[in-house]
Amino acid sequence: MDITDRHAAILHKLKEEGRVKINELSEELKVSGVTIRKDLKLLEDKHLLFRTHGGASMSNPYMNERTINEKELINIHVKKAIAEAAMQLIGEKDSIIIGSGTTVFQLAHILETTRPLTVITPAVKVTLELCNKANIEVLQLGGIIRKNSSSVAGDVAQRILAEISSGILFLGIDGIDLDFGLSITNLSEAALNKQMIASAQVVVILADSTKFGKRGLGKVCGFDQVHYIITDANTPSKVIKALEEKDIKVIITR
Repeated sequence: MDITDRHAAILHKLKEEGRVKINELSEELKVSGVTIRKDLKLLEDKHLLFRTHGGASMSNPYMNERTINEKELINIHVKKAIAEAAMQLIGEKDSIIIGSGTTVFQLAHILETTRPLTVITPAVKVTLELCNKANIEVLQLGGIIRKNSSSVAGDVAQRILAEISSGILFLGIDGIDLDFGLSITNLSEAALNKQMIASAQVVVILADSTKFGKRGLGKVCGFDQVHYIITDANTPSKVIKALEEKDIKVIITR
């Protein structure tokens, strides 16, 4: 197999799976790891992939923080579909936690209930969306409001959460990497997210397919703490299988 064929095979596998590993490519293409590394470097120079530790990804695996207003309209229809699927998991629970982010905000936007429901949230936009809805009581966590996310972070919010037990947490995320876990771009909010996870009986991650194969600065949790991941049909099937093998229920929206 010459270099052109190898590059075509690498890009095909990358398109199918979202990421590739050097050791797997070396075995499948019957060339050395050194050759594969050179191939990945050439393909990255042509802006066809991003190299990662031990392999490559279709998209930049390292996230830069953007404001909530910048992210709000990105993949909006996908986010709405994910939010609608998340609604089905609330059931008869009397309390839920909604984190910050544009996907979980869509859940707040469509949330309606005929039963009393307490919503705990660090996100100011979620509070404003819910505060006048019937049968919904909002517990807005306190602390310093971060402008990029319109969400609070810090010790005050974490101390409140430490005294709370809630039925289910709906959490947005910036990156899901099969090796690193789940992460976001801000360390202070990562710490708050860890406390929200500790305060919830069930953890549901709302993440569109663009979040897979990426890493943020702050790790939030490993996969052993996650019960559900709701995503869209563009998430690679190999990733979905890997998540299911970790005993996570993956819900795919259409």
